[in-house]
Amino acid sequence: MPDVPKYNDTTNPNEHTTAYTCVVKGNDLKDDEIESVLLKKFGETLSKGDMMWYYNLPPNSMDLFAMLADSFVKAHAGAIKVATMKSDVFKIKQRENEMLREFVFRFQMERMELQLVFGDWAVQDFTQGLNERSLIASKSLKQNLIKYPTVT
Repeated sequence: MPDVPKYNDTTNPNEHTTAYTCVVKGNDLKDDEIESVLLKKFGETLSKGDMMWYYNLPPNSMDLFAMLADSFVKAHAGAIKVATMKSDVFKIKQRENEMLREFVFRFQMERMELQLVFGDWAVQDFTQGLNERSLIASKSLKQNLIKYPTVT
């Protein structure tokens, strides 16, 4: 059995079951062996607390891996990130004592957490999220970029 990263309540349980299924199906098992291996080895991919959940399941209560995976996902639904709305990008604001460089980095990191955000939305939010001090600096930067376009 190849190594599968242990599930530790910090990742999406759907992704864990999918990765586990891919690893098991990637082995040279016969079709009739796959379901049995999926059911029997799943507990080995769980960390201590999650392993207790697995071992507390009633014996013979799961006939198919799909049932086990569904039960696992329901039990660990709290780890699934709530999908953020595109409009959430407008909530990213520069903090009072945050330097422009820090804000740019944080803005990029938070934007990656969101669903697909169109570039013009991101630009609009970025400029709206700047505090007054940085707003003046960004206007100056924008004027310089227009005056001296980049050359590749």
